[in-house]
Amino acid sequence: MGELRNSGGYMCGFCGILEFGSGSIITEELLKKMCAVLQHRGPDDQGIYIKRKDGVRLGLGHRRLAVIDLNTGRQPISNEDDTIWVAYNGEIYNFMELREGLEKKGHRFKTRTDTEVIVHLYEEHGTGFVRFLRGMFGIALWDEKEERLVLVRDRIGKKPVCYALAPGRLIFASEIKSILEVPGISREVNLTAMHHFLTYQYVPSPISIFRGISKLPAAHMLVWEKGSAKVEKYWELDYGAKIKISPAEAQERIIGEFRESTKMRLVSDVPLGAFLSGGIDSSAVVAMMSELMPKPVKTFSIGFEEQDFSELKYARMVSKMYGTDHKELIVKSPNVPELLPKLVWYYNEPYADSSAIPTYCVSKMTREHVTVALNGDGGDENFAGYPRYQQRKLVDTVAGLYNILPGFKKNWISRIAGSQASRSAFWRKVKWAAQASGMSPERRYARFMTVFPNDYKEKLYSDTLKKELAGMDSIDLLADACSRVKADNIVERIIGSDIITYLPDCLCVKMDIAASANSLETRAPLLDHRFMEFTASLPPGFKLNGFTTKYVFKKALEKYLPKEVLYRKKMGFGVPITHWFKKDLKDYARGILLGESAKRRGYFRTEYVKQLLDEHASGTADHTTRIWALLNLELWHQVFIDAK
Repeated sequence: MGELRNSGGYMCGFCGILEFGSGSIITEELLKKMCAVLQHRGPDDQGIYIKRKDGVRLGLGHRRLAVIDLNTGRQPISNEDDTIWVAYNGEIYNFMELREGLEKKGHRFKTRTDTEVIVHLYEEHGTGFVRFLRGMFGIALWDEKEERLVLVRDRIGKKPVCYALAPGRLIFASEIKSILEVPGISREVNLTAMHHFLTYQYVPSPISIFRGISKLPAAHMLVWEKGSAKVEKYWELDYGAKIKISPAEAQERIIGEFRESTKMRLVSDVPLGAFLSGGIDSSAVVAMMSELMPKPVKTFSIGFEEQDFSELKYARMVSKMYGTDHKELIVKSPNVPELLPKLVWYYNEPYADSSAIPTYCVSKMTREHVTVALNGDGGDENFAGYPRYQQRKLVDTVAGLYNILPGFKKNWISRIAGSQASRSAFWRKVKWAAQASGMSPERRYARFMTVFPNDYKEKLYSDTLKKELAGMDSIDLLADACSRVKADNIVERIIGSDIITYLPDCLCVKMDIAASANSLETRAPLLDHRFMEFTASLPPGFKLNGFTTKYVFKKALEKYLPKEVLYRKKMGFGVPITHWFKKDLKDYARGILLGESAKRRGYFRTEYVKQLLDEHASGTADHTTRIWALLNLELWHQVFIDAK
């Protein structure tokens, strides 16, 4: 029998090593080291399980943030005869319903935690257990009798799972930094991952920034048995299976499904609240929580002194409407040079979505008052809410008009646009429209998502880096994702591509890491997979109606939210970095990006980096996202490669 030790310790995160070759590195000391760097994810408890056996050996570690069953929910958890063990991170919202069914079949439970349901579901259904789970989860399950390891990531990608296959062993964890604690794991930079990062501002799964370490994609399962590992997809949205429904009926169904998914996420044995940005989605969640909870909802908002980036006016409007217990934080001038290296460490990989800063700050404030917070993630993906969906439609229209022009006019426009693009925003847009006319709709959309387009990379990359990455176009990733979506129209193909790329690899990562860094659990009712299956079945015109985004969702919420909230221009959760790079952060960015460390790496042409900084400082061009991406990349190297 294996040994289980629980000690008082330091939200949930797991790690482990499976050995199937000669020699062993599994020790309690090593598992504790792997757990130690996950302490922020689980400050309440620690569990270590080691199974030593000839041939195959396993070590499991877990850090816990106690939310349900505070006293007996320690992990790893086993079945009745200790032959199946589970460590996991997340919440199974339908666990009580599943437990009742399992108990009727004779399964005996020793805790009240949702974790134990996974063990007994696996006993009943094998690897098919995942189709019964409704929630967010990263799971590591060990079947001793079959000598089978199962790693699972939830359908939407709310929770992370990463792994490294090395000779004779499989190492896995909730975060990459835990795997890096294992002797022999290389920190060699994956240049392909860096190339994709500079396109999308995040590293897309399944690759990671470290060569040899992979990330399990959302809705995928890895099964190791008999000496080999196999990764398979177990769920996807189908936009082709449409239902016949009127707009009025759709509005009623949306509210009903939304109410149910919100109610499921209110189960907690610890204090619970909500982020309230003042946007449609978080405001809708607060409205639904207020309808379902007997006490005023605790709400948390963040704003900036720069009014162009502050939505507090609308957050206060919703708070007053529902009588919430509201708290705000005004970020006046965050100490980015002090904060950014910390965020780089928490995020494990280069990550350049600047809204990570306010997300981290609001999570930190929220954790001072509650342990669980609901948020509005998912509304834009379900109902085509991003402005880029409108912009794509406009570009498609302009590109179509451009294509019917006579050849000599096209050539004339292209020449003028090419010569004037560096001086004028108008001609840059004309140049982009001319280029877009020769692209497929999928590639046009992918181009909207790029931080460094190919022509910028051509100027940025050193000759050595160009040679390493020759023939590799990051745009192919998103264009291919679009083509794989089960949809008959371009609107839902791009929505679907965002759900399998941007949502799990950027948006969910941002929230998971920012919240976990503060030992806070976040839940997203609009990312309930059944709610998303329903929205996928709605006609595309219910989502993007002409140039109106979230059409039917806004209509459904008219009873719940002020029109000033529903029908104002979308702001997004941004920060005034554009201004900071011209003033407060100007010297900081130059010092990092033009410093000796950055030059020694040999990735980029220093003179072009300087040109980007100069153009931005003078106002000639807005290179905010590009400078931010380069800054995060260099700081990541300093933290993880140089070990500063």
